[in-house]
Amino acid sequence: MPEHHPETASPSLVGVSYVMPVLNDATHVRAAVESILAQDYSGPVEVLIALGPSIDGTNELVADLASRDARIRVLENEAGSTPAGLNIGIRAAQYPVVVRVDSHSMLPIGYARIAVETLERTGADNVGGIMDARGETPFEHAVALAYTTRVGLGGSAFHVGGDEGPAETVYLGVFRREALERVGLFDETIKRGQDWELNRRLRETGGTVWFTPELAVTYRPRSNFDRLARQMLSTGLWRGELARRFPAANGIRYFIPPLMVVGVVLGLLAGIGGVIQALAGATPWLLVGLAIPFVYLLFVVVATLVAARGRGASTAARFLVVLPCIHVSWGVGFVLGYLSLTSNIARHTGR
Repeated sequence: MPEHHPETASPSLVGVSYVMPVLNDATHVRAAVESILAQDYSGPVEVLIALGPSIDGTNELVADLASRDARIRVLENEAGSTPAGLNIGIRAAQYPVVVRVDSHSMLPIGYARIAVETLERTGADNVGGIMDARGETPFEHAVALAYTTRVGLGGSAFHVGGDEGPAETVYLGVFRREALERVGLFDETIKRGQDWELNRRLRETGGTVWFTPELAVTYRPRSNFDRLARQMLSTGLWRGELARRFPAANGIRYFIPPLMVVGVVLGLLAGIGGVIQALAGATPWLLVGLAIPFVYLLFVVVATLVAARGRGASTAARFLVVLPCIHVSWGVGFVLGYLSLTSNIARHTGR
């Protein structure tokens, strides 16, 4: 990585502060940082890495990156959580535009330039675009496919694309720092979904959240079934918590996976009851409950045939497993979070 001298930046453009929380992500962080440093934005920039207590070599890797480029500053994030790291970075930022970056993401070369132009053109408080999930292995390809189709993570524009305009929320986000300060930064009690909640406050205080498909950020999905299930369970937990805290601000799509999980569980229990009825010589009318899991299974098969067409047998076979993993993990998490169990789980995990 070449040495950089800050004085080469153009003073005529607004300064940009990239803020990236990092914790135990030695696999992806270098590529994420390099995508920031490769931006074609010629205004003043700084890269603020809020580093949590990592044990996988991330600390050493980030220290090496900072030693090679004067624009990079490493900030200690003792709590280790994403919202805490974001707030640490925002408070330390010296420029009026804050670009949120995820260590699993890679920014396209024109990201900051287009985002700043969009902020100025629209007057929005926050602009963002699409989480363009791209895998490298067959499993990751299947996860990426699920992320970017309506049958996977729903129909939000930042997953599946759409027309430019005001939005409920966007992926990551490029913010006016004054707008972040106006609403009190990120809520550190919300470990996931904090972007949606912050965007809710921006909109409630008269600001605009703006979606543009021009901002497509490459995202690397989880690499195996266990990591995906844990990610979806955690995301569902906090989505359930947010639905309980802000019931009027949640669309019906958030309730579909938990309703599906509850329906399938009840259907299976009814089916077991029907088997017991048959063994006891009674009319096994409870077997009708098996129609619910059967319909869901049929949905997964049809969704795979449609979404994975032309993607290869390996990706399609994994999609058959990935899709229920996402739905069930997210749905179970939502139910637990809605039942106010999120804080207890977070206390034990530290996240």
